[in-house]
Amino acid sequence: MSQPKHRCVYLLSILLLLLICTNALLAIPAFARRYKISCTTCHDPFPRLKDYGDEFAGDGFIIPEEERDRDYVSAGDQLLWLNKTFPLAVRFEGFAAYTDQDATQSDLQLPWGVKLLSGGTLYKNIGYYFYFYASERGEVAGLEDAYIHFNDVFGTNLDIMTGQFQVCDPLMKRELRMTFEDYNAYKWRIGESRTNLAYDKGIILAYGIEQTGTDLVAMLVNGNGIPEADENHFFDNDKYKNIGLRVAQGIGDIASVGGFYYYGNETDTLDVKNTIQYYGPDIVLSYDRFTLTGQYLLRTDSNPLFAANANDVKTSGIVGELIFAPKYDRSRAYYTLLYNSIDSDLGEHDYQTVAFSGTYLLARNLRLIGEYIYDLNNANYHFVVGLIAGF
Repeated sequence: MSQPKHRCVYLLSILLLLLICTNALLAIPAFARRYKISCTTCHDPFPRLKDYGDEFAGDGFIIPEEERDRDYVSAGDQLLWLNKTFPLAVRFEGFAAYTDQDATQSDLQLPWGVKLLSGGTLYKNIGYYFYFYASERGEVAGLEDAYIHFNDVFGTNLDIMTGQFQVCDPLMKRELRMTFEDYNAYKWRIGESRTNLAYDKGIILAYGIEQTGTDLVAMLVNGNGIPEADENHFFDNDKYKNIGLRVAQGIGDIASVGGFYYYGNETDTLDVKNTIQYYGPDIVLSYDRFTLTGQYLLRTDSNPLFAANANDVKTSGIVGELIFAPKYDRSRAYYTLLYNSIDSDLGEHDYQTVAFSGTYLLARNLRLIGEYIYDLNNANYHFVVGLIAGF
């Protein structure tokens, strides 16, 4: 990114922050202030979503029975809905870290990240959501999530979401995790490949079969992440589009089992092709105060190094997460055990960690975190303590 562009982005960020501080009518936190509800209505704790929070997001960030004419500017046009206040919120993350694998060893990562978020109603059954990363590990990351959500299209259970999102969102939402450690199987790129299951541009179609508790998701994406546009204003850098499919079946109130499949192609500048496939099962189990989420993925690449002589590469990934809430959604303390594993024919991608994380709520929108991460492959550790706030 050029220096003038950097300066423009910083100025925009500062102006938005000033707007937040000076306009007392802004909804911060955006949804809680908008509907006058506690964060616990949707979160357990923030940013992790409860079932109601999932439903709220699935409805396009709208509570239909709470929509009132007085909440919108009357412009004498039934086809125009304008919120009287623009919903805006901020998320702040700061950490102190210690590791035995680096000469520096200790670091004050304050802030680690600052996000500006907005979401809400555009029109009947149409919502939007986006966030701007004003600072992510010391850099301006720009827009990540940014999409329009059409809910119950044609009066059916079909939802359509178009924009920029994470391909893994129907599986495990990285942005909603409780831990500092990531869900690494989703964001790993193999060899020289540009494809992973993190951010991409595209379209999602989701359909729920209420009678059987079955959810169906299909997506069409560029397959190369969210790079800057080229000189022709194109974001994709080859002629291919990638597809993803997921089926999930609910089993009462205690479990959900699913299967995921992803297929795509990509080429380099010499038109050498790599074919990528992902497939694997996932499961969610909820019992009493415990929630267990597990994901297994097998990725195959036909030529991830774009070599003259193609070589197949297989990579398996596992994400397992166990969360304990001592007092259910009224807990102030939460405990998370997270396991990550990546095993690839290209050994430099191998990764295996176990993380134990504790969270304590100082307030519903302010939490402390302490986390110990042990690298099983290299026999070293990483320890972080931090503060995460939404306001």
